[in-house]
Amino acid sequence: MKTSQRISAAPANDSVNDDELNPESPVARSGLKTPFIKRGTPQFIRVTLALFSAGLATFALLYCVQPILPVLSHDFGVSPATSSLSLSLSTGLMAIGLLFTGPVSDAVGRKSVMVVALLLAAGCTLVCSFMQSWDAILIMRALIGLSLSGVAAVAMTYLSEEIHPSVVAFSMGLYISGNSIGGMSGRLVSGVLTDFFSWRIAMAVVGFFALAAAIMFWRILPPSKHFRASSLKPRKLLINFKLHWRDSGLPLLFAEGFLLMGSFVTMFNYIGYRLLATPYNLSQAIVGILSIVYLMGTYSSPKAGVMTGVYGRGPVLIGSTAIMLVGILITAFSPVWMIFIGMILVTGGFFAAHSVASGWIGRRARRAKGQASSLYLFSYYAGSSVAGTLGGFFWHAYGWVGITGFISLMLVVGVGVGIRLMRLAEAKPV
Repeated sequence: MKTSQRISAAPANDSVNDDELNPESPVARSGLKTPFIKRGTPQFIRVTLALFSAGLATFALLYCVQPILPVLSHDFGVSPATSSLSLSLSTGLMAIGLLFTGPVSDAVGRKSVMVVALLLAAGCTLVCSFMQSWDAILIMRALIGLSLSGVAAVAMTYLSEEIHPSVVAFSMGLYISGNSIGGMSGRLVSGVLTDFFSWRIAMAVVGFFALAAAIMFWRILPPSKHFRASSLKPRKLLINFKLHWRDSGLPLLFAEGFLLMGSFVTMFNYIGYRLLATPYNLSQAIVGILSIVYLMGTYSSPKAGVMTGVYGRGPVLIGSTAIMLVGILITAFSPVWMIFIGMILVTGGFFAAHSVASGWIGRRARRAKGQASSLYLFSYYAGSSVAGTLGGFFWHAYGWVGITGFISLMLVVGVGVGIRLMRLAEAKPV
């Protein structure tokens, strides 16, 4: 029986030797007997809380500007596409930073990179709330994205190294559910506080909240036990880079991350413009409150992790992407309640699909898993930056019909990529 089959079949509380479950792990190769962290143990709870808070802070910092893009357009006299740069620059610089922070974490360690990254991002957000010019705000938002790359690149790798193989998918789902709550919290806080006070106060509150989350993360996350430092020599990095791109499945997963995140961010970037305008004329606070749809992600991401053990990664990924497609088509209708239902489906499908795809990276990468995760997340956030900004031109030219068509096209391609991944998995299980 193949190793991957034995891992997926093993129960969370089994008594099988950990090294037997994962003979390719660095622990097994080194002969050490350090156990993996199992579900239900105090260490598992600490890891879950720490990375949940990290994911929450990361997404809150990254997306707190999204519901206030119309306000920024008004205050600084910029177009919707230009206003979206306050998010697109963050995600773009984050994508670039991922190419470096993943390999750096492979050399110097996981926890230290994540702690420094969270503290820097929180500090930059506090500074951003005082900036008076649009250019200065864009510079600070770019630095925030660059800092957060140190969390995004490393968190998934930490989980794949430290958590028992039989529950990695579940723990990955919990981490991503923290992302969903963070995205909701950042949007909700900034949307509501901007309506009652100002966007500067809203951003300062998000910054202090993230600073507290960073300190808690620092205090409670257990140090890595299975980390083995690797070289930062350019030649070795290039060899690993080529190895990842030669894999039959990893490039497809990178493409899937681009399509999923690009679709998701584009919808939320411009839905506010639609709902604030005629005939809806909703308030900024109400638009912010609509971010509660992110709660669907707290359910769908860990649920998807459980479902992969029953149905396999391919079918769950395809089904989740198809749910996103149905959801965006529903938002094309006029009633607010139908738009809300569509947003729920897009959100739930996105976090489920991302949970599956991100967890799949650690299973396919044969070595330099931090670099592999970085390449996936580079594509993921590049999708946010490129599609999120490009959507502004579709919005300006065709309104919501243009946004619906643009996102639908990306998701149709995403379903096709998922089908290809499923066939590869069936031919050679990983």
